[in-house]
Amino acid sequence: MLVSTRGRYAIRVMLDLAEHYSGGYIPMKDVASRQKLSLKYLERIMPLLNSGKLVEGVHGKGGGYRLVKKPQEYRIGDILRLTEGNLAPVACLGCSAEPCERANECRTLPMWSQFHKMVNDYFDSVTLADLLENRIKL
Repeated sequence: MLVSTRGRYAIRVMLDLAEHYSGGYIPMKDVASRQKLSLKYLERIMPLLNSGKLVEGVHGKGGGYRLVKKPQEYRIGDILRLTEGNLAPVACLGCSAEPCERANECRTLPMWSQFHKMVNDYFDSVTLADLLENRIKL
């Protein structure tokens, strides 16, 4: 499983919005500058976060984006599943995968299923607040 740039940047944007939240909307050019990310790339990520109801946005003067919930209510797993599609390590466990004809005899399926569960459980246990408060240690 490899998390794409889109997934990693989405987490960084969400963290930045949480860290700089003051009630108002935060312009993406400010986030891009602070995070040293391409504004054009962020402009492709934000509609996805907006349509997933993780942020709300306003266009025009005074516009930008803001979180719709408190940082402790955002699970990293939800952000990654929205941006990555799913976190399945193999195609047969993907969200839209056809049932595998070999599932009953596949000796590796239990291993992949358990790994998939561990990944999802872990990312669902981490929130934006955890990352903001440095609660995740190496």
